[in-house]
Amino acid sequence: MAAQLPEFPRLVFTVLEPISLLAGFFPAVLLPDWFIGEQLPSAASTTSAAVTANSRVVAQQLGNCYGLAFLVAIAVLYSTNEIRVVRNYLIALWIADIGHMAITYLALGHDRAVHVGAWNPMTWGNIGATMFLFLTRTSYLLGCFGPDRSQLELEKKKNKTK
Repeated sequence: MAAQLPEFPRLVFTVLEPISLLAGFFPAVLLPDWFIGEQLPSAASTTSAAVTANSRVVAQQLGNCYGLAFLVAIAVLYSTNEIRVVRNYLIALWIADIGHMAITYLALGHDRAVHVGAWNPMTWGNIGATMFLFLTRTSYLLGCFGPDRSQLELEKKKNKTK
């Protein structure tokens, strides 16, 4: 259960990350042309191809995946009492973070990827926010935030406040 996570990762994974998933869902589904155009900073675009019906469907399907990720996050983090399930979920996301950043890096190319000052908000989301989540997951999985709280500990705290 998310309540067993140390305070900082609990805030990041149960509040900030779901909000960021919705921030990906809505524009991709509702404003796919804008979403497609913002994937890379304009200086990184080598072609100015028009948005096609195919690319619009791909963007909206990606948005649907963000929506699914939001629902899975809520389901896992708010319904399970098994910290092992939460940890395995976070490991899966850790792996996906690497792929997400690698795909963006490859599309930008090394020079544009390291030129942080030229990033647009979408690039900050694709690399900056994902790197923050990746580092938070890494730190949590390595135990840098301290141990998880046990279910017994949580019950004792709950009984003291009654």
